[in-house]
Amino acid sequence: MREGKLQIEQVYDAYHRDVYHFALYYTNNKQEAEDITQETFLKVLKQFDRLKDRSKVKTWILSIARNTAVDIHRKHKIRRLLTEKISHQPMIKEVKEPQDILVKNEDWQEVQDALMTLKSHDRTIIICRMLKDYSIQETAAILGISEVKVRVDFHRAMARLRKKVGRDD
Repeated sequence: MREGKLQIEQVYDAYHRDVYHFALYYTNNKQEAEDITQETFLKVLKQFDRLKDRSKVKTWILSIARNTAVDIHRKHKIRRLLTEKISHQPMIKEVKEPQDILVKNEDWQEVQDALMTLKSHDRTIIICRMLKDYSIQETAAILGISEVKVRVDFHRAMARLRKKVGRDD
């Protein structure tokens, strides 16, 4: 166990700057780059024993970082789209008036109602991926399907949800 921990620490020390810089260039946002770096090394820690060719560790880690960056970017975009739909305005606006709170609650109810009209599988994927922030791997394990199927089904489920709440873009 100690040797495995030492290897992970060495890998982190050797590559965390590369991952952070990649993430920073990808997002142009320090906080998001830190989040991507953290998420990447959590994935590396979970999957380290699966790495067959130790000579390709850097490219393996950077491919995980790239996929993580894409996933996080996609999540932020989806949340922003739904939040804009819910609030009818960009996220900057703060709700201060009771009538604004009522409108916001009615819009959230519209999204919940739309979720409830989706098939159980679609609803579960959206909840796992978007609302609960489970990874593709975790969602696949929960649903007992492949990671590819999670990606495809999530994309299709989000398209159906957008259509139901009036966002066809």
